[in-house]
Amino acid sequence: MKRVLITGGAGFLGSHLCDKFIKEGYYVIAMDNLITGSLKNIEHLFKLPNFEFYHHDVSTFVHVSGNLDYILHFASPASPIDYLKIPIQTLKVGSLGTHNLLGLAMQKKARLLIASTSEVYGDPLVHPQSEEYYGNVNTIGPRGVYDEAKRFQESMTMAYHRFHGLETRIARIFNTYGPRMRLNDGRVIPAFMGQALRGEDLTVFGDGLQTRSFCYVDDQVEGIYKLLLSDYELPVNIGNPDEITIKDFAEEIIKLTNSNQKILYKELPIDDPMQRQPDITLAKKVIGWEPRVNRKQGMQRTFTYFQSLTKEELLTSQHKDFSDYIGR
Repeated sequence: MKRVLITGGAGFLGSHLCDKFIKEGYYVIAMDNLITGSLKNIEHLFKLPNFEFYHHDVSTFVHVSGNLDYILHFASPASPIDYLKIPIQTLKVGSLGTHNLLGLAMQKKARLLIASTSEVYGDPLVHPQSEEYYGNVNTIGPRGVYDEAKRFQESMTMAYHRFHGLETRIARIFNTYGPRMRLNDGRVIPAFMGQALRGEDLTVFGDGLQTRSFCYVDDQVEGIYKLLLSDYELPVNIGNPDEITIKDFAEEIIKLTNSNQKILYKELPIDDPMQRQPDITLAKKVIGWEPRVNRKQGMQRTFTYFQSLTKEELLTSQHKDFSDYIGR
């Protein structure tokens, strides 16, 4: 039985990766400091003999007994609300945490895949964004703590690949959604869902003409899995190129939730990207992947999940002040 370490394993995407690797017959070790992750996401796995959990911060050091075949580094705050609250930890997990895991991969002779992000493209001047585009970024803006941590993560990973010959993979992940997202994490979909379910008007920043492209979590996980097992070592975009404006998306949510909410417009946050759409030509070519779940199907599944939350969970997810939201 092959063994895989998944950092950030109690988070939204990390927990779905744990499910995937369990399903594929791996021994899964999940590691998370639970700053933004939740044991609720993986509690169904605790009874399994091929799953274990380490409550640990990878920014300090990382030790895992026994052999490892693969490491997936998904430990990082990924929402604007989170990385504004914990900017130093965000920078550390992208730098020190990555360094520690690269060292562990060297020691164990394991293949390492890192979770990079579409945010490395910044507020892009090229549309859609391909892996050849270097980005338009603000290193000292409020988003910089996340964006630059990921850009550094990519650089260090490629340095280990080129200098030490370490087997590495880089997934540039675009907006992903689905069950287990936290309603209060500040990202577009859970923010809209929470507001609609609580009977609040939906908050749109700017004129709502900025675009996003949303990928359902099952598709995202499949793309990551295929990239890990591929022979391609350079960055690959994993996302859904079906682009929509935030204004149109808010109207879709109102229709989906059968609510009578209005759209409230607020000032556009600093460095909020105006366009976000992946060019997945490379993913189709090198890993034979493209998304299969359309937005209507994925949003219905996601809405069903949020409907299952208790009234208390809905109320505690409410933001009293959205002024610290910086867009996603």
